[in-house]
Parts: sequence; C-alpha cells; structure tokens
Amino acid sequence: MRKVIIVGCGYVGKRVAALWRMRDALVYATARHSKSLEELRSLGIEALHVDLDDPKSLAALDIEHCLLYYFAPPAASGQLDGRMRVFLDILGATRIPQKIVYISTTGVYGDRHGAWVTEDSPVDPQTPRARRRLDAENILRAWGRQHAAAVVILRVPGIYGPGRLPVDAIRSHRPVVQQSECGFSNRIHVDDLAQICVAAADYGPGDAIYNASDGSPGTMTDYFNAVADALGLQRPPVISRAEAAQILSAEMLSYLSESRRIDNRRMLDELGVTLRYPDLETGLRASIKEESTA
Repeated sequence: MRKVIIVGCGYVGKRVAALWRMRDALVYATARHSKSLEELRSLGIEALHVDLDDPKSLAALDIEHCLLYYFAPPAASGQLDGRMRVFLDILGATRIPQKIVYISTTGVYGDRHGAWVTEDSPVDPQTPRARRRLDAENILRAWGRQHAAAVVILRVPGIYGPGRLPVDAIRSHRPVVQQSECGFSNRIHVDDLAQICVAAADYGPGDAIYNASDGSPGTMTDYFNAVADALGLQRPPVISRAEAAQILSAEMLSYLSESRRIDNRRMLDELGVTLRYPDLETGLRASIKEESTA
C-alpha cells in the first residue's frame, strides 16, 4: 500500500487525497488547527497535528520512503521561504521521501508582456510572494540533487473551481480594468490540478519542472465577465488602470501588473494528462454545477 503525506492539505490537497484514496493509498495530511484536523478526518484522511513553524513538530513526521506533497505556502513576508528551509533541515540527509511534489507559482516568470512562457523561459519574479516561491524551488531542487531524492516542481497559475469563484466580488460590483489595459492571466481548474499532482508522482522524473496550466490564457476581465455571465449576474463595472491603482487591493494590482501566457505542452506530453477542463467555459460550467448540488 502506497503511503502519501500531504503537507498543507487545503483546497487542492483534499482533492489530491481523494484521488489517492480511490487508488487504495494510505493518505496522511498535516494541519495545525483542531478544526482542520477534524475536517480531514471526516474525509477519511489520517490527520497529523503538525506546526510547520515548530521544528519539534516537524521532526515527528515519519516520511521516509513515502510520496510527499508539499502544498504549504511560505510565510507572508520576506524574500525567502524560511518554512521550506526548516523543513529541509529536519529531513537532513537520512529522512528521504520516495518523491516530493511541490506546488509553486507561474509568478516566478514575472512580467512577459503577453509572451508565451515555457519551463525553459528565464525566471524573473517581481513580487516578494513569487521570490519566496522561487527560493523554495531552488533550495528544494538543490536538496534533491544532493541527496538523490526525486523532486518535481509544478508551477501553477490561478486556481479556480467550486467554492473558489469571485461571486462575492461580482455581486458587490467590484470593478475590473478595461480590456485594452488588461494583460494576460492563466488558470487551472482544481480537479485538473489534482490529477496533474497524481501524474507528477507517477511519471515526473527527478528535478523536473512543469507548467500546470489549462493552456487557455485570457484576461482577468474575461474571467470575471465569464463568471458573471455563467451565473446570470450583471457584469462588473469597467475602470481604467489608473483608476484601479487607487481602489483595488495590492494583491490584485500585482496580478494586473504582469502579463504572460503559459505553455502547458510539456506537462501534457510528459505526464500524459488529459485535461477535463481545457477552457474556462467547461470549467465554470462544472464548478457551478458542483456548487449547486453541494
């Protein structure tokens, strides 16, 4: 029976866990708070109380020879991922998982002014959040090479799916930037990302990097309008980029300041993935249907 441990088992991790349980794997997941632990157990997942900021808590993890998913985000500040550094210090040279799959971000590529981006494109993270992710990638890959441990990096764009659509923002009439000033953004449906995570464990070679995107880039304005149309809601009001700089959140502005189109062909070819939702229309339809039956 394959042993799977998911460090940071949230929105994506729960769906990855469900796929592995369907394959009769023994699935463990870490959480810090009692409510999260109870929720994981209700899903049939072996929940482990672990605090990623507590080295003693990490040291109790039995991770040798398992498949390890690391989905935990870095801390919210700084240029480096201190959590990943502590985690790798705890692993050392002897506690080697069979494979580690790490979720990073396509934000490590920075602004490409709308150009297509492959895994061989240079990285140029322009926000502290993306720099922390790149730092985690670099130290994890270096650790893997040093200890002959298989590490697979998934660079992920915006994740959408049931329960993760911008419905409240649309209903509150949060504005979007006019199309002529809106750069390209990229997405992946959570169920497709979950199956990519499983395929990465099955087929991804050590030290590999894959763009985990649906390959159908659009704009943030397209996305909000598509969600509004699918739900029969009024489309958001449109403003200029200059106006957006005065009223939108810093996080949203950071997304709007970068434009790139993510090429996913390596992921499709090497991991053998067939996307269930290769475009936004089919993904939104499935997400809304699942929400309505939940």
